Amino acid sequence: MKKNRLIPVLLLRNGWLVQSKGFNRYQNLGNPVTAVKRLSEWASDELIYLDISKDDAYDMRRDDLGHSNRNSFLEIIKDVAKVTFMPITVGGKIKTLKDIEIRLSIGADKVSINSQALLNKNFIAQAAEEFGSQCIVISIDVKIIGGKYRVMAEGGGKNTDYDPVEWAKIVEASGAGEILLNSIDRDGAGSGYDIELLKQVSETVKIPVIACGGVSEWAHFAEALEKTKVDAVAAANIFQYIDQSVYLAKKFLYEKGYNVRPPDLLNIQ
Repeated sequence: MKKNRLIPVLLLRNGWLVQSKGFNRYQNLGNPVTAVKRLSEWASDELIYLDISKDDAYDMRRDDLGHSNRNSFLEIIKDVAKVTFMPITVGGKIKTLKDIEIRLSIGADKVSINSQALLNKNFIAQAAEEFGSQCIVISIDVKIIGGKYRVMAEGGGKNTDYDPVEWAKIVEASGAGEILLNSIDRDGAGSGYDIELLKQVSETVKIPVIACGGVSEWAHFAEALEKTKVDAVAAANIFQYIDQSVYLAKKFLYEKGYNVRPPDLLNIQ
């Protein structure tokens, strides 16, 4: 049986690794490469690395740290690829097939696409045909508006009027290999996943669904795996504040009998 995956999500904003809340409040956490090395050592199954910068300024203004001060997201991804042993999904500012090609060539294993897919549904099929469905992850950001789930574009700022189940079906039919499903309302709230949203989408499509948004304790991972058909559980903020966080989360799930890979003590340093 295929194992359920535990996936940290890292958010990069203008050169800084950040914590997000509601897609509109951000707190700087530090160096964008150092965290990747730790997460790799702590037995992460995969990593999702998303550029949420509104512009192309990536200066950390901290040359005193002794780290190279990178001036673009692609330079940072090159650095990240050198320090990790896990598959990496890279997202942010992907608008063309060339953008995908570049990211795959510098170390990404998959790409995450959001707004461009909503602008042009044919882009999903074109990307899947060119690079293979296994490389194409469609990120679906969802917000409750007027009591209904709605798919949002442009970093959560634009309502597309798509229902997430409807959009997930289109995404799957267009050739995407995976869906990253994120609740904007739960982002940074610490109240757990939106289980109903996860159930609706994961029970509709056959491609893997990655749950994201709202985790503040290991039990939230377990709840999603127990109550929905998601293939992977992901989170951002929680993994940044606890030493050996991924290892401890995986240990919690493994010891409770969930279908995850055993924690690898050999990777803990």
